[in-house]
Amino acid sequence: MRWRRARRSIEAAIVTFVLAVSASAQTVPPGAIAQARTRLDAGKPADAIALLEPLMAQLAKGSPERREAAQVLGLSHYLAGHIAESIPYLEEVGAGSADMKIAYALAMAYAQTRQADKARDAIARTFQLPADSAGAYLLTGQMMNRLELEDLAEAALRQALAKDPKLPEVHFLLGEQAVFRSHLDEGLALMRAELALNPAHGMALYWIGDIYSRQAKWPEAIAALQQSIWINPYFSGPYILLGKAFAKTDQPAAAEDMLRHAVQYDPNNKAAHYLLAQLLQQAGRVDEARKEFDIAARLQGDIK
Repeated sequence: MRWRRARRSIEAAIVTFVLAVSASAQTVPPGAIAQARTRLDAGKPADAIALLEPLMAQLAKGSPERREAAQVLGLSHYLAGHIAESIPYLEEVGAGSADMKIAYALAMAYAQTRQADKARDAIARTFQLPADSAGAYLLTGQMMNRLELEDLAEAALRQALAKDPKLPEVHFLLGEQAVFRSHLDEGLALMRAELALNPAHGMALYWIGDIYSRQAKWPEAIAALQQSIWINPYFSGPYILLGKAFAKTDQPAAAEDMLRHAVQYDPNNKAAHYLLAQLLQQAGRVDEARKEFDIAARLQGDIK
């Protein structure tokens, strides 16, 4: 799916940025290493690997040249999709290092090769936390969740919760996982637990509204979604669900108002345009409905 490819591209871009920033503080040696970096910067990581990897044995351990070469190779392998191959080079540059940029890149690589403990150690260095702390487990779980490694994410988040039951955000992330698995009652309880720690968590209120919407409990959904908007009025999600809820409870004017807010804040949201088109069509406003249907169809074409 395109959104998954986009997410992987974003993660690769993050690693590219952090390693490039780290490299900028060093003197780039002339010759093959500089050529390899040029090819990497040109978006040709395979060329950089082919040029530089055969020369690694000639570079003295611990030398600035070796460190720069290892950094270029680590990044090149990562961006070429050779995650496991990138790790030894990244470790050579930064394992145990206080450099948080290298530590973050290592954390990403360890996570994607399912080395959860090493990923947690690296993320703890990145955020200057004890490796066995609840915070380190939380950040590891959050990273694993972003990478769609749900089983590893849940394990880390459960550890965080065991270490500190009052740590903010843990219940929320576990609640999201429960909702994605359609475990709605569990998700609702976890979102309520998050709100008990942080009453201003607008996204927890949004998910509560989403859960109630799935259960067709419209008054409860409307109340939670309205609260979510009062906390964060610029997120389109609650407006879309409120539009649906008001339509289901025979409040077409309120539904239209919510959906127009959704389109205002997120003009490329296909669902918002489509729901608005349906609402307008039911009201007999054919031309306005056609316009919204056309926008939704165009956005659907862009998504494919």
